[in-house]
Amino acid sequence: MPETTPAPAAPPSPVLIVGAGPAGLAVAGSLRQRGIAATVIDQACGVGTSWRHHYERLHLHTVKTHSALPGLPFPPEAPRYVPRQGVVDYLEAYAKHHGIEPVCGQTVVRVARGEGVWTAHAASGRDFSAPQLVLATGANREPVAPVLPGQDVFAGRILHSRDYRNAQPFAGKRVLVVGIGNTGAEIALDLAEQGVSAALSVRSPVNIVKRDVLGRPTQLSSIALSKLPEPVGNALGSLLRDLTVGDLSRWGLRTPRASPLEQLRREGKTPMIDIGTVDRIKRGEIAVYPGIATLTRGGVRFTDGREQAFDAIVLATGYRAALEPLFPQHTLPLDTRGLPSVVHGEGALAGLHFVGFDIRQPGGLLRTIAQQAEQVAARIAAHRAA
Repeated sequence: MPETTPAPAAPPSPVLIVGAGPAGLAVAGSLRQRGIAATVIDQACGVGTSWRHHYERLHLHTVKTHSALPGLPFPPEAPRYVPRQGVVDYLEAYAKHHGIEPVCGQTVVRVARGEGVWTAHAASGRDFSAPQLVLATGANREPVAPVLPGQDVFAGRILHSRDYRNAQPFAGKRVLVVGIGNTGAEIALDLAEQGVSAALSVRSPVNIVKRDVLGRPTQLSSIALSKLPEPVGNALGSLLRDLTVGDLSRWGLRTPRASPLEQLRREGKTPMIDIGTVDRIKRGEIAVYPGIATLTRGGVRFTDGREQAFDAIVLATGYRAALEPLFPQHTLPLDTRGLPSVVHGEGALAGLHFVGFDIRQPGGLLRTIAQQAEQVAARIAAHRAA
């Protein structure tokens, strides 16, 4: 039998970046500005793949001036809150501006370290090695899709929010969205705006804030409050929430004791940023139910005993980073949600960096990504200069 020729190893690079989304591009761009080349690999072809497949209605909830990556602002003609396609266009322009050309079709299945070099083993059979490795696969690497009680008897369609694009396939149907994070709230709004009968299943209390208050983006208010002593910032955040959103318990939405800022910092739970969902709920155009007790053939029985018919269920139940399987030989510094609790690895993890996972910082993930990309690039530059 003819011998199989092994896949060639990629030429060595001083820095390897896994992921060509905003985090990976931000680090590559920051390094390029310091004269340091990096190899960027991604399982897809093209940059910002996740943004290309988000639901069509999506806009940034953070202002463009605080959402740009290092070295290139959003174009002046972009609106304050950039739409999904505008973000894709920006990421493409960013890669071109910094000369970033990701190696596509490389799904990393295992990462190991030996003799001061990190090696990413790809499913393609190729190996990519560098003394500095930046993991930028993001907090939303794998969807979380819980199996609901009675799911095997439900006659309708069940899909994760990752597979939702627009309301068109649900015309004339009754749709339940499970979860009222930003994705669930906006999908329910999208459905209602297109005349689809939409409802939300909300199991836990939720912090809700307006995207803008008197013309001022809540993102900027959150950044300002985060600079105050924590008790003061938390108290003011709760006051602002109560004044602008109010008590929604009569519509089935409970408010947690923790302020939006406190919950973000301690639990990594972003408040639901309202762009119209609450008004639709108050007008009875989006029904709110509690948690699901069980599915039935034709619908759902909720924990309060009510039953309602539904034709489809959208699981807006979030994602996981799923990093541990990539590092079978190492123990990663992960928090209770499986997200890295550090930016830079130490000891046995020296030369390993994490960008795009810190969801606890006020001001939005893109702002945090930009800050941490600069931090990582500066650290790598200093290491090379030592």
